Amino acid sequence: MHARRLLIGLVPLMLVATAACGEDGSATSTSDSGKKLDKVTLTLNWYPYGEHAPFYYGKQKKVFEKHGIDLTIRAGQGSQKTVQATAAGQTDFGWADTPALLAGVDQGVKVKSLGVFLQTTPASVQFFDAQGIETPADLKGRTIAGTAGDALSKTFPIFLEKNGLAESDVKVQNTDPAGKIAAVISGKTDALLGYASDQGPAMRNKAKKDVGYLRFSEHGLNFYSNGLIAGPKSLAGPRADVAKRMVQAVSESWAEAEKAPGPAIASMDGASEQLPPEDVLSEQFRTTLTLLHTDATEGKAPGVNTEADWKQTVDVFAEAGMVRSPKDVSEYWDAGTAPKG
Repeated sequence: MHARRLLIGLVPLMLVATAACGEDGSATSTSDSGKKLDKVTLTLNWYPYGEHAPFYYGKQKKVFEKHGIDLTIRAGQGSQKTVQATAAGQTDFGWADTPALLAGVDQGVKVKSLGVFLQTTPASVQFFDAQGIETPADLKGRTIAGTAGDALSKTFPIFLEKNGLAESDVKVQNTDPAGKIAAVISGKTDALLGYASDQGPAMRNKAKKDVGYLRFSEHGLNFYSNGLIAGPKSLAGPRADVAKRMVQAVSESWAEAEKAPGPAIASMDGASEQLPPEDVLSEQFRTTLTLLHTDATEGKAPGVNTEADWKQTVDVFAEAGMVRSPKDVSEYWDAGTAPKG
């Protein structure tokens, strides 16, 4: 599930096949109306799920075409692999979790964010309502499924501390990402560390039981989540203009999808053989729409960020030990290309 997208260990670089292009990285096609389009690849953080609806909707509604882009959307195999592939120019753009980007830059990977769209973290403790967990204090003595080394497990101690708990008050059982839901359903753990926009809806669908959440963001801890990223190949030279148009098209696609969540989910039909059921997709996207802004960006276009919010995110992951050498925000975020307004 989603947590595996956040693993920050050393893994082989994902090889992403790209459209045939010239020496300058350019490739074009022609629309039905005869308009010249730049071919662009976007690699997701994982196989398509509800969060990704705006990309498919924007493609269906010809938002990308309006901005001169012929978009190909590709499944990913985790945010870290997407970060690496984007930096290497094996995909034009990526959709990846900000912790993976921060860790990549910390390790010398040349990649930048063009705007974080999920600005309120979906990180949460998830459990069945029958557990009777209502506040962080109710976690004392509980066993929680987590994956060692991922962003959730790294930030969970900070969440506990902010809520008056010690790490020793809770047992985190190291669990493979794919096995966390099963651990809760089987009763091996009382809860899991996951994302409100991902595992929760899937767990409810599988168990046919109501799921409750303790969201980090509602209990004193927030940080940036998923956003659009690019490497040097897409930010310089003849592709720099494509990047600006891509950013605008993505922002508009999210705005359009927010206004029409039903049609946006319907646009995902056939996106993947592993696509979740429609009711799960819908719940995932409804939850995703609650994550688009912080207090500083409320009312702004999707993807508009602030330096202060970026600084807060960097500080959280420095405290969590995932960023060893914190850098200036400009090393992580290309404010000049990011959405405006």
